[in-house]
Amino acid sequence: VQLQASGGGAVQAGGSLRLSCIASGRNLSRRAMGWFRRAPGNEREFIARIRWDNGISYYADSVKGRFTVSRDNAKNTVYLQMNSLKPEDTAVYYCACGPAGHSLSSSYRSGANYDYWGQGTLVTVSS
Repeated sequence: VQLQASGGGAVQAGGSLRLSCIASGRNLSRRAMGWFRRAPGNEREFIARIRWDNGISYYADSVKGRFTVSRDNAKNTVYLQMNSLKPEDTAVYYCACGPAGHSLSSSYRSGANYDYWGQGTLVTVSS
């Protein structure tokens, strides 16, 4: 599986951005896509996850209600719509792909349970 993330950029607080991640490979229906981010000096943080087959999604509390993850199966693309952005959302955002079977939060929030990673796209939110 190969992943290509895009859509990052600079925006003012309160603004919006939409990230995209195009996946190529086999058996995507048995997989889920995750979004993570890493801010300077911080650990990698789970943001959201969505399954390719049924669209079930999960979110980190820090973005719930502001970010929405979705997928377009026909285009093999996952999106992260980010609204009401805050300066603390500034980070490099990564998409990742892993087995769909992880349903416990302790499991799907762990980057170790994702096999493939995109190259990252930078989001900068100014105050």
